[in-house]
Amino acid sequence: MLHTMPAPRLTLLNGSDDDVAFVTGSGDLSYAQLARMVAIRRLELGSVRRLVMLEAANAVEPIVTYLAALEGGHPVLLVAPGDDEASQAHRASLAKRFDPDVITVCNGDGPVLQEIRPGSTHSFSDDLAMLVSTSGSTGSPKLVRLSRQNLLSNAQAIAAYLRLTPADRAATTLPMHYCYGLSVLNSHLVSGASVVLTERSVADAAFWDEAGTHRITSFAGVPYTFELLEAGNFTDRLPASIRYLTQAGGHLAPEAVRRFARLGERRGFEFFVMYGQTEATARMAYVPAELADHAAGSIGRPIPGGHLRIDAEAGADVGELVYEGPNVMLGYAETPADFALGRTVHELRTGDLARHREDGMFEVVGRLNRFVKVYGLRVDLDSVQRLLAEEGIEARTASAGERLLVFIRAARHVDRARTRAAARLGIPTHAIRVYTVSEFPRTASGKPDPASLVRYAQMIDAQEVPTAANPGQVATSDMIRNLFMVLLGRPDATIDDTFAGLGGDSLSYVEVALRLEDLLGALPRDWPAQSARHLASSADGPPPQADSTAVGETAKRGAATVGVWRARFPRVETPAVLRALAIVLIVGTHADLITVQGGAHLLLAVAGYNLARFQLADVAGATRVRRLLRSAAQIAIPATLWIGAVAVLTGKYTWTTALLVNHLVPGDGKWNEQWQFWFLEAAVWTMLGFAAMFLIHPIDRLERRHPWTFPVVVFAAAVTTRFALVGIEAEGLERYTPVTVLWSLVLGWVIARADNSWKRVAASAAAIVATIGFFGDPAREAVVVAGILSLIWVERLRTPRALVPAVQLLASASLFIYLTHWVVYPTWETSAPWFGTVSSLAIGVAAWYLYRLVGRALNHAASSGLRSRPPLAIRS
Repeated sequence: MLHTMPAPRLTLLNGSDDDVAFVTGSGDLSYAQLARMVAIRRLELGSVRRLVMLEAANAVEPIVTYLAALEGGHPVLLVAPGDDEASQAHRASLAKRFDPDVITVCNGDGPVLQEIRPGSTHSFSDDLAMLVSTSGSTGSPKLVRLSRQNLLSNAQAIAAYLRLTPADRAATTLPMHYCYGLSVLNSHLVSGASVVLTERSVADAAFWDEAGTHRITSFAGVPYTFELLEAGNFTDRLPASIRYLTQAGGHLAPEAVRRFARLGERRGFEFFVMYGQTEATARMAYVPAELADHAAGSIGRPIPGGHLRIDAEAGADVGELVYEGPNVMLGYAETPADFALGRTVHELRTGDLARHREDGMFEVVGRLNRFVKVYGLRVDLDSVQRLLAEEGIEARTASAGERLLVFIRAARHVDRARTRAAARLGIPTHAIRVYTVSEFPRTASGKPDPASLVRYAQMIDAQEVPTAANPGQVATSDMIRNLFMVLLGRPDATIDDTFAGLGGDSLSYVEVALRLEDLLGALPRDWPAQSARHLASSADGPPPQADSTAVGETAKRGAATVGVWRARFPRVETPAVLRALAIVLIVGTHADLITVQGGAHLLLAVAGYNLARFQLADVAGATRVRRLLRSAAQIAIPATLWIGAVAVLTGKYTWTTALLVNHLVPGDGKWNEQWQFWFLEAAVWTMLGFAAMFLIHPIDRLERRHPWTFPVVVFAAAVTTRFALVGIEAEGLERYTPVTVLWSLVLGWVIARADNSWKRVAASAAAIVATIGFFGDPAREAVVVAGILSLIWVERLRTPRALVPAVQLLASASLFIYLTHWVVYPTWETSAPWFGTVSSLAIGVAAWYLYRLVGRALNHAASSGLRSRPPLAIRS
C-alpha cells in the first residue's frame, strides 16, 4: 500500500550556512554541507512515508539519515548499533515484530539502505516522527511513539535552560540511540551549535586530547561517567573551554553533585543535574546550576513548558511523580497497528516515588516497581539499599521468586549485610542471599543493571561455568563473557571487556586460561588484552575432517600421527609452566634434592610479566592503583598470617619478617632465617612503589602514551642503581634486597610490552646483560636466562598431558608452596630429600586449596542471628 505524504517536515538544522555543524575525524562539516547531504538522502528515502529502521551511531552518515527521515516525514525507528549477539538479536526481534520498510545499516564505506519494499504496508499517524525502544539492547520490544512536537519542544526547552548559542560545542559522550545522547544532538542543532562526533570513551586519554583540541564547551554524562571522571582523575583534563556539564540517566550521589558544583565554581563552569525518561522525549526537570550545591539530591524544577505534580494519598507527602508537557509521548507501540494511533497519553506517570520539597525542588525517593513480595511482605528494594548504606555497606538489590538478592563488593560484609537486612525487614535470613562482586554492572547507557545481577546470581547458584556443549561447538562471545562473569566475579562484564580490563590477575589467570582453552583451543599470547568478542571471532574452529577421496592413506596416517602427538603433548602457556618449574626448583634445591638454583629470580621476572599484563592494563589510573594495592594485599595478607602464626608457635621468625619489612631493619649482612621470604618482600614493596608512582597523574599519563619506552627507562634505572650499589656481581644479601633485584621484576614488565621481534631481541639482550655476572655462578645465571628467553620467545610449551594438571596446580599454588615449604622440608632434608620436596609441594597445594575454600565460605556463609529493630520499608 502506498501512502502520500500529509505530514509536514521537521527541520532541526538552524545554523548559518558557514557555521560548523559537526567536527569529525576527517574534518569539519558546515551546516550548508550537512543540509545538502540531508537533501540527497531525502531523495534516496523517497516521497512515500515509510518506516526506517536506523542503526544509530555517533557518525555523520547515521545522523544524516536520521535528519533526512525527519525532514521527509518518515517515522524513524532508532536501534543500537553493534555486531554482538545481543544487539543483532534485538534488531532482528524489532524487525520481525514491527516490519520496517527500509533498514539502514552503516559500514566503513557509508550507509547501506536495505529497501524491504518500495512503499509501506503500514498506516501512520500524521504526528508520528520517531520510535524508540525503552529497554536498551536486550529488553522486550515495546516502542515509545514520539511526535515532531515532542522532539522540537524538548530540544528547544533544553537549549533554553542551558542557554545554548552557536558558540557552543558538545561531544558525543553518549550513544545516539539513547534519548539523553539524542537530546544533546537535537538541542545543539536547533541552536546552530556544533558537535564533535566521537566514539571514544571518556576513560580514554585520547578523548581529552580531542576535547582540548576542538575546544568543547559542554560535557554530558550519566552517574557512571562522573564516577569514571573522578576515579581516573580526568577532571584534571577538563578543557578550559568547558562552559557547563550536564548529568542525567540516574541518581548521582548528593556528595558527588556538590563536588562537581564546587569544582565548577573554582574552574568557571556550571553543573546541571537533569531528570527525564524516554517517554518524555528526554528531559522533564533540571536543577539550575546556581542551586546545584543547595539542591543536591533533588531533580530540580520542571523544564520550560512542563509541569510536575505528586499523586499522593491524602495526608502523604510521597507519591507517584506525574509530568505534563508538550514533550510527553504520543503513547506506546506494541504492534505495527499502533503506528496509526494518535495521542493516547496526555500525562506521564513516571513510576517514580517523589516528594515536593519546601525549597520548591522535586526529589525522587524510590521506584514503584522496585517493590517485591518476600514471604508475603512488600519490600522496597531501594530502601534495603539505603538501610545497608546506613550500616556502611554499599549494596545493590534485586529479587528472584521470594528471595531477596543482595550484592556487595566487600566480602567481609556478607554476614552483616544478611543479618542487618533480615533484622530490619523482619524476614528470615535464609530468604536473603548475599553475593560478592568486583563491580556493580551497568547498562550501555550507564544505568544500574539489575538483570545482569540476577543472571550472575543464577550462574553462581548453579556453579555454572560456561563450557562447550560438544567438541565441535563454536564458542560465542556471550559464552566467554559469562565465563569472565563467573570466574572474575564481574556481573558487569560485557563482550567488549577483556580479562585484564576486568581486573584479572596472575592468581585467576591460570584457571581462566584453562577454561578458555576448553572453549577456544589454543590462545594467543595477548589473550588477556583481547575482548570476549575478539576472542570468539578469532577462535580456532574444530579440526577439519580429511576427505578420503582427496587425501592419500599416507597423508592420513601422517595427520593422525601428528594429531595423536599433539593430543599427548598439549601446549600450555609459558608463564604457567615457568611458575610451576620455578617453584619446583626452589623447593627441590632447598630440600637438597637437586642443586639447580635461580628459580626465585626467574619467578620474580614472571611476576613482573604478569603484573604488566594485568595490574598495569590500560584502564583508569585510579583503577590501576587499586589493582596494584589489591595484588600486594593478596600476597601480604596470607604471608603475614602464616609467618605470624609460625612465629607465635615456634618463635622461628621475628615481627619484622611477619610484616615483610625485614629488609628495612639493619642487620649483620649475613643470611639467616629472617631472609627466607625475601622474594615476597621484593614483590610486595615493588607493587607498593608502583602504586605510589602511578598516583602521580603525569607519570601515569606518560606510561600510557609510551607503554614500551617507559618500562625500558625504568629497567635501565633499576639496572644502573644495582650496578652503582653492588657492581656486576652481587654478594650475600645483596642478591635478595628489593632495590637490587628490582631489575628482574621490571624486566618482566619490559617483556610483556615487547610486541614485535625487534623489541623481543632488545629484551633478550637486556636479560643477558643484566643476569650474566649477577650471581657469580654461570649455572645459576644460565637457569635464569634460559627461563627468561623462553618467556620472551616461546608463547606456549608442549607438555605431557599427564603433567598438565600438576603444572596447573603448582602454578596456581606457588605462593602458598613458597610460604609453607620452609617448615616442611627440614625434617626430611637429610634422610629423604625427595619426600621433603614432594611433601612441601603437596602441603602447599593443600594450603592454597584450603585458603580458597575458607575465602568462599566467608563469602557465602549464612548467619542465623537476628537483631530486633522495627521493620523498615515494608508496605501491606
